[in-house]
Amino acid sequence: MKYTQTTLDKIEKVLDEMEYVVRYERGTFQSGYCILEQKKVVVLNKFLQLEGRINTLIDIIPQLNVNPDFLSPETRKTYEDVMAKHAEEEK
Repeated sequence: MKYTQTTLDKIEKVLDEMEYVVRYERGTFQSGYCILEQKKVVVLNKFLQLEGRINTLIDIIPQLNVNPDFLSPETRKTYEDVMAKHAEEEK
């Protein structure tokens, strides 16, 4: 997976189709992000660089309840790539 703005946009689209809102805010987040489950909001530290944003979202997505059947085919492919990347990092 390449660390480009296009990759970030695709990962954000996965969250968008899952009806999560991604916000970039200032704050003292322990891990660079905060998930507000009830409101379906993911807040990332706005000072993270592109690579940090992508890696953080790759860490977040497996924690969320996702039904890939509700994702569009293109977004499902991105979701599967994210899950594979996360599984690879877990090893």
